[in-house]
Amino acid sequence: MKDNARNGRHIGQYDPDRPADDVPDDSAPPRPPLRPPLRALKGRGAVSNLQGRFERDTREPFDDGWGPADIGEHEAIAGGEGGEGGEGGEGAAAEPAPPKLITRVTQEQARSILSRNSSPDIPFGVSLNPYRGCEHGCIYCFARPTHAYLDLSPGLDFETQLYAKTNAAERLREALSLPSYRCELIALGVNTDAYQPIERTQRITRQVLEVLHECHHPVALITKSSLIERDIDLLAPMAARRLAVAAITITTLDAGIARTLEPRAATPSRRLRTIRTLSEAGIPVAVSVAPVIPFITEPDLERILEAAREAGAVYANYIVLRLPWEVAPLFQQWLEAHFPDRAERVMNRVREMRGGKDYDSDFSTRMRGTGVWADLMRQRFHKAAERLGFRYHRFDLDTS
Repeated sequence: MKDNARNGRHIGQYDPDRPADDVPDDSAPPRPPLRPPLRALKGRGAVSNLQGRFERDTREPFDDGWGPADIGEHEAIAGGEGGEGGEGGEGAAAEPAPPKLITRVTQEQARSILSRNSSPDIPFGVSLNPYRGCEHGCIYCFARPTHAYLDLSPGLDFETQLYAKTNAAERLREALSLPSYRCELIALGVNTDAYQPIERTQRITRQVLEVLHECHHPVALITKSSLIERDIDLLAPMAARRLAVAAITITTLDAGIARTLEPRAATPSRRLRTIRTLSEAGIPVAVSVAPVIPFITEPDLERILEAAREAGAVYANYIVLRLPWEVAPLFQQWLEAHFPDRAERVMNRVREMRGGKDYDSDFSTRMRGTGVWADLMRQRFHKAAERLGFRYHRFDLDTS
């Protein structure tokens, strides 16, 4: 059932015009309450959305690692709730709260579903993306500029105006049935996360995996969500036939940084638990340390690799921060808001690795950067990966 807070229906909303109940006399039997007590519920923007603060949310609970206290704090910051006695002194006028962010999902009929690339720095040639846009809201996401092709903003529109390719499984089955098709690894969820929150109800990724499972076709998945655990029943038998591998992205071990950097992805500790769960089910797991942000997430590099290895990861990879097109100004705004003390230092180091620019798209350097600092990062990763026994070559899956 859809989230009522997002589709505009108001269940159990208080009616101020309804007369109060009369006080019953002692001889009358007690009357049941007219409505259950109102209680603030989890939901993006609930603090600033007064009329919807008490709407009933009928979605099933989902463990992404964030507790109610974490969510409440995040929304209080995002909502900018104020009033008398708030910041600015007693009686100060409250700043208008920003409008509530509502996720809208448009169903899309894809003409084709498999994308092919010949990039030498990408370890796969075929990919499949069930969704356009991503509700996780990672500020650094390199896919944000793709929303500009839809006449939407790479900022908030990318996070809230989503497109679901509802016929993805059908198109995949058609592609695999062509006489000319030659089997090779399909990477699932590369541009946008295949397990973002709307997958809980859309289940397009699940449908795609069912086709691949039926056809004994190799697949590699990458995600920041623990929702991938739902599909262990498909992935485990595929992994037993060398047909599946999963990659979990961990950017930082600091939950405070993760909350603003990747606001609606699972917590770092929850992602580590997902690595352990998948590994114990017999699914080979990779950890992707991405992006490495100088002076923000970069100090965590070795600790992430150690924690992921202890949780059962066998592959490892890293990618230096990429800031193509509209991502650069968005990321710099984030830096100024959350790390004003080091924002200039971070960007200077980024430009040092990009030949003086915010970004360099050259295939040979875009994932790693150039210069002394990029070389130091490369050495740090390889020394740690070798010490911990990680593999970092291409996945060894059966394409026969």
